[in-house]
Amino acid sequence: MITPGDRILVAVSGGKDSLAVWDLLIEMGFVADGFYVGLGIGDYSNESEEYVRRFAAERGLNLLAVDLRDDYGYDVPTAAKASKRVPCSACGMSKRHLFDKASIDGGYDVLVTGHNLDDEAAVLFGNVLRWDIDYLARQRPVLEARRGFPKKVKPLIRLSERETAAWCLIRGIDYLVEECPIATGNRHLTYKAALNAIEAESPSAKAAFYLEFLDKMAPLLNGKSAADVGELVECASCRAPTTGEVCAFCRLVDRASGHDPVPVEMVLKHRRQRR
Repeated sequence: MITPGDRILVAVSGGKDSLAVWDLLIEMGFVADGFYVGLGIGDYSNESEEYVRRFAAERGLNLLAVDLRDDYGYDVPTAAKASKRVPCSACGMSKRHLFDKASIDGGYDVLVTGHNLDDEAAVLFGNVLRWDIDYLARQRPVLEARRGFPKKVKPLIRLSERETAAWCLIRGIDYLVEECPIATGNRHLTYKAALNAIEAESPSAKAAFYLEFLDKMAPLLNGKSAADVGELVECASCRAPTTGEVCAFCRLVDRASGHDPVPVEMVLKHRRQRR
């Protein structure tokens, strides 16, 4: 995944997984910078940034950061309202674009994320339920760099959430425990709960599901993603890879940056009413 001398950028959120993987890399002797995206989700985002900045400051690590509201004129609650996307969709798409951009613009050799076994198994479950070939073809722990995309790796894919939490406890890493307040009802959390129920009845089922996919199915899907078959072109606005004339991120910025700011409380109220 990573070789000595690589310039490493770690996507950090303030949660246990991203801080654990950053700590692990430093402990192993790698030089790694952190990258944080301010999402504008009220007190939750303020707290998450405090945890990240404290972690970096205590260890003398370099932290880069962007803020959606300050740098792009919108935040996640506003993006969800303006684009009529669920908040997690607008959030995930924004982060993926900015992670890629920071890695490429900064000349980093590899982008590291803290996805663990529970995360990857849940994503795989959802992709299989929809038989989303493009996503399935890209769900590997190592994605090599290609035009417009940095190399991406997920070192924690064999570790459960409990194991990363245990590492943080042993290492004295203080992290944000609370879940995102506007993630309630997210399908990803539903998939996690379903797999946890299966795991309770059949221990190791989760690891078998994901790791056997990597061993037996992922090779068969190699070369099947949109990027692999040459369906991507450059965004007319930012030059990022996209399937259309303008990428989803630039369309979101255009739509959300001109929208009146939406407070988190309004999103939470709307979700409660729908329930």
